Amino acid sequence: MTATSAATVTARRRARTGGPEDRSKLVENILGWALVVVIAMFVTQIGLM
Repeated sequence: MTATSAATVTARRRARTGGPEDRSKLVENILGWALVVVIAMFVTQIGLM
């Protein structure tokens, strides 16, 4: 590995912004369903359903 390619690899590792592949799918699903429940509770409280 040359110095340039090593620097590129290091820069790519540091530049990660935390996309969807960084999170656990279980946590994402739980938070999504929690949001659905909160929205459903809000809708029923204000009388839209």
